[in-house]
Amino acid sequence: MALFRRRKRVAAVSRDRTADRADLDHLENFVRTRKGVEAYLEPRTTVTETTVILIADDGEWTRRRVGSPEDARRWAHKTAIPIYDVRLMGYPQRMRDYNERRKRRPELF
Repeated sequence: MALFRRRKRVAAVSRDRTADRADLDHLENFVRTRKGVEAYLEPRTTVTETTVILIADDGEWTRRRVGSPEDARRWAHKTAIPIYDVRLMGYPQRMRDYNERRKRRPELF
């Protein structure tokens, strides 16, 4: 009788793609072309893999996927930029200010 059979649980699968070399190339280019860049590690969610958001001195930012938190930390160390956990530190005010400037004057960006 099939009433008491147990179903196998399937792990949650992210609908997002994984990180690739193009993501790292983009991050490296951002670091090379901006001043005062800091990295903020964003945790994996049910929708997205682990991501890193880079925030420049003026608040300009970019976000890309990374393989794991350890990969992000190794990459930041190799690139010689500080990395923070966004769950502990939050986002810096300069990023919010930058977003507000973009919202008010989109033609400048």
